[in-house]
Amino acid sequence: MAPMINPFDAGGYTLAEMTQAINILPNIYTRLGEMGLFRFEGITQRSAIIEQAEGVLNLLPTVPLGGPATVANRDARSMRSFTVPWIPHDDVITPQDIQGVRGFGVADAADPLATVMERKLTRMRAKHAQTREYMEVNALRGVVKDGAGVTLYDYFDEFGLAQQAVDFVLGTAATQVQAKCREVLRSIETELKGETMTGVLALVSPSFFDKLIGHARVEEAYKYFSATGAQPLREDTRRRFPFSGIVFEEYNATVTLSTGAIETLIPAGEGIAFPLGTMDTFVTYGAPANLIETVNTMGLPIYARQIARLDGSAIDVKTEASPLPINKRPRLAVKITTSN
Repeated sequence: MAPMINPFDAGGYTLAEMTQAINILPNIYTRLGEMGLFRFEGITQRSAIIEQAEGVLNLLPTVPLGGPATVANRDARSMRSFTVPWIPHDDVITPQDIQGVRGFGVADAADPLATVMERKLTRMRAKHAQTREYMEVNALRGVVKDGAGVTLYDYFDEFGLAQQAVDFVLGTAATQVQAKCREVLRSIETELKGETMTGVLALVSPSFFDKLIGHARVEEAYKYFSATGAQPLREDTRRRFPFSGIVFEEYNATVTLSTGAIETLIPAGEGIAFPLGTMDTFVTYGAPANLIETVNTMGLPIYARQIARLDGSAIDVKTEASPLPINKRPRLAVKITTSN
């Protein structure tokens, strides 16, 4: 076995090095993370002041000391301060994790501590990624929830906005489904307010998707799509189905909350339709770590560090993230349902 490298000697892992390592590890992409819907932007503070102007939510900028301040709208409900959620997650490396471990497929070339550390960081990153996906899916609806499923902020309530919703009534054979799609598209286009988009995607529950493709006015279009464009013998045709200007995608994702409860990200019989290709609508702000050396620095997606216990019994591996996802135009994300 290769000699153990003490990461706490000179040349060992610093906070910056471990943070860089966990941020460049291969990500287990979640759906929103895969499409890059929410742009990440670091901020220097652990709270954010958000102002509403004509239905658009914006983070107030910092200005040089003594410079001109931004001017608030006179509406008492137009500005709010939000504490950025703090999500720490720790693990530990014990002697039992390293004892007898060597690099995979080699006899003496790999550092067992580095191998175990990378495995720990990869698992921890995956948990942070799932948590961020959960928070961003809820942010599409204008809500910020934590990993326990507790609602932290409801932007609709905070700023006196009303969510747009369209009932597709898919249980009724006479429903004009194309007209419902046009209603969704026009609702989104009206709320763009200077934004741009390249298309509209609707993430829907399995029950909504089944009712949609089984509707008499949609069934023939879906059969044609399945037979030609989707190559059903090789692909799962539930993934994406374009119809009347909207791409419908079945999103059958569940998460295990910190309480142990299971939550479905898209409730049964529902979906959420939103624009793609926007410039500055979906943003996840990230605050700096809760550490002295990161004070007033730009936040990063995840931080990682390691601390050796004084008695030499273990190495504590600590990670943390402080994401605040915001849909700056909450009414752009249209709730779609089917009441029967």
